[in-house]
Amino acid sequence: MFIAFVTVTILGVVFNGAAAVTYLIGHEYPKTQADMKGIPRKYVPVLGSLLAAGTVGLLAGLAVPLLGTLAASGLVLYFIGAIIAHVRVGSRDIVGGIVFLATALAVLILGLLHHGAV
Repeated sequence: MFIAFVTVTILGVVFNGAAAVTYLIGHEYPKTQADMKGIPRKYVPVLGSLLAAGTVGLLAGLAVPLLGTLAASGLVLYFIGAIIAHVRVGSRDIVGGIVFLATALAVLILGLLHHGAV
């Protein structure tokens, strides 16, 4: 169980860390996504900061389980919101969001199982 938990956590850190960097450096992709969903571009760095906080929380969760649980829970909510935002505007390009959501959910579930909360 521990190896699966650490592996999925590291995968989540890599995925969300890369996404956070993309949002925070001002890459064009997050901006066009925000435009498509009707979200003001000024919120793109905020979304990137949320992803960065989730990334740091997942990593810290390897040492402090509560932080990992909270970070994974936050990321699950973030990606549910992202998928809803896509569907709301008629976009069916949600595979990426589902992969990120599944990763965050896996970290949350495996973390709870590993640490005995379930």
